[in-house]
Amino acid sequence: MVEAAEELIAVPSTADRPRELERALEYVLDFVGPGFTVERFESGGKPSALVYPPVEGGRPEFRVILNGHVDVVPAPPEQFRPRRVDGRLYGRGAQDMKVSALVLAQVFRELAHALPYPIALQVVTDEEVGGRDGTAHQLRQGVRGRFVVIGEFSGLRVVHESKGIVVARMVALGRGAHSAYQWNGENALVKVVRSVERLLAAYPIPDGEEWRTTVNVARIDTPNQAFNQVPAEAEAWLDIRFPPEDPDFTGRTAEQIAAHLATFCEPGVRVSIDSADPPHRADPGRAELLALQRAAREQGYSGDLLRKHGAADARFYYRHGIDAVIFGVGGDGLHGPDEYADIATIAPYHRALTRFLRGLAAG
Repeated sequence: MVEAAEELIAVPSTADRPRELERALEYVLDFVGPGFTVERFESGGKPSALVYPPVEGGRPEFRVILNGHVDVVPAPPEQFRPRRVDGRLYGRGAQDMKVSALVLAQVFRELAHALPYPIALQVVTDEEVGGRDGTAHQLRQGVRGRFVVIGEFSGLRVVHESKGIVVARMVALGRGAHSAYQWNGENALVKVVRSVERLLAAYPIPDGEEWRTTVNVARIDTPNQAFNQVPAEAEAWLDIRFPPEDPDFTGRTAEQIAAHLATFCEPGVRVSIDSADPPHRADPGRAELLALQRAAREQGYSGDLLRKHGAADARFYYRHGIDAVIFGVGGDGLHGPDEYADIATIAPYHRALTRFLRGLAAG
């Protein structure tokens, strides 16, 4: 398993390399092996696949879907040369989430034909850029399940809740002028900065982990190219993460969210919403979730419930009324230069998933 994971980590499957995305997807499908129905999907140039045992009458509604992504965020070349040090497997995608994806694939190939209920392995290549061309696209094509296990990192704990995400822009229009005569102009960049400051006063950057709405100012820009010119245009990029308890975002339309953000803006600044995705939550009392917790505890792990600040593809299932949880291996450093998977968690993760799926078969 670790050797296979090293080979998969060595594939630089970033969003700007479509051939490498395809290669990573094919690696997992080859790892699963023959004897299964493989449905292939493509949207926005991003391939994905759904694998399940052959059945009469076409694709069924699955009792369980195992979901994994094999795309990664960009990294320098050395991070695509995996290495093992002190029980850790280092490399881009080791924790997020190529190791877990392969374990999902292995458990699927070992059990799928023997289980008395339909199960599927879902492999996507666009989670790191939003998930709309992978998981969301497959759902639009009618893929359905009753319960979903997503192999994002969790250290064998169960993530049953995650924040929603809004991607927004503050766009300002002013009036250009010579910088020596600023009173003849209207500085759009200053308007944007003041608007951002008001927003951050309402949603300050936390000193530590807090379960509340946060705003990341990802970029402030202007097309102005001269020192001696008052900017006539400016824009700020905002990444907003919000819990279900925030009534200003949860359950709101894009138009309503834009209206809320506009209350922080200077005159002449408008808000546009690129995307608005809801929080995700799975019922903590659901039988499958409790069974997954028990399976983790049987391997010596807590199986505790977690909340996740980052968004995942679980939110797309949530929109369809399908409970999804995140359950993966241990590790640390995701998206950073020292990302690693904890090798000692791989076998317990495999056993926990196996126990979970067999336990559902036994009722």
